Amino acid sequence: MTTLQECRDAIDCIDNQILELLNRRMAVVERVGEIKNESGGAIYRPEREKAIIARLERLSDGKILNKAAIEAIFLEIFAVARNIELPERIAFLGPEGSFTHQAAESRFGGMSDYLSLGSIHGVFKTLESGRAKFGVVPVENSRDGVVGETLDLLAKSHIKIVAELYMPIHMSFATKARHLDTVKLIYSKDKGFGQCREFLQEHGLDNVEHIPVESTAKAAILAAEDANAAAICSHIAAKMYGVPTLFENIEDVHNNTTRFIILSDFKNERSGDDKTSLFVRLKDAEKPGTLAHFLQDFDRENINLSKIESRPAKDGDVFAYWFFIDFYGHIDDDNIQKVLQQHTDEVTWLGSYVRGDQ
Repeated sequence: MTTLQECRDAIDCIDNQILELLNRRMAVVERVGEIKNESGGAIYRPEREKAIIARLERLSDGKILNKAAIEAIFLEIFAVARNIELPERIAFLGPEGSFTHQAAESRFGGMSDYLSLGSIHGVFKTLESGRAKFGVVPVENSRDGVVGETLDLLAKSHIKIVAELYMPIHMSFATKARHLDTVKLIYSKDKGFGQCREFLQEHGLDNVEHIPVESTAKAAILAAEDANAAAICSHIAAKMYGVPTLFENIEDVHNNTTRFIILSDFKNERSGDDKTSLFVRLKDAEKPGTLAHFLQDFDRENINLSKIESRPAKDGDVFAYWFFIDFYGHIDDDNIQKVLQQHTDEVTWLGSYVRGDQ
């Protein structure tokens, strides 16, 4: 190929082949959906998707497409395929344009039916009632720690964690004002102001009125209605609500990351790279060494704990605590079963799922 037109003709020819292959793939997907419908199998299989991406990454070794590019392409293909198998509704902590919405779309694509809800409790209730198949909620942030409401609801719900994903949190400064000195007020979620303190000080915006709202997406909605207002929000929210972005990545710490979990009502198969979450209510918790002895059982079976978090017991004595534990492995692994069988009445399984990339 020596001319631009020859290159374009080649691309058109390849695109035609890609489209034909995708149609062939989706025809197989339709049959998979029929089989799963007959057997009651789950449509979303994170462990299967991870295995496909790993295989394709090996095939592409040394070529142009790296893992990130392969994931970007095939996660959308997977999302389209799931909607062909069986259209599903995804509930998320809204409003639209929130970071949770962005996390949901990164896994379920643009074709899915999304339901924006005003609270984490609302997401759980929607799943429990069957009005949605999947839910997406935040569970912890690298700066601000755990989302207590999510943990407390997991403790008393039959809904399980079926996947996790980590997403970097980048803030934008968006406004319809032509100059910064005409900005009279700034909207954001309360934590958004704290995460962007240095930016506000550097640009003389720390003395402007700061108005906390329930989400960064709500901040963008309000800033869209007032030419003298601004929002600290996600780039996607600013774009969605038509507010020009003046500055991007204004957060003080640029490795700020939120862990989101995907909720549903099924059990994943083992992938070979899993994480499991438990809710633990220890008997005789007031006795010295009770928690230490419990954790020693994991140590003896060479199980690596990745997180332990205490929460105030809602139905126990004053200053009594429950524990949430994450560890590497699947609930069906032999060594994990050996530990859990010693504590049958003390632990509640919250889900086993493919370990997310941090």
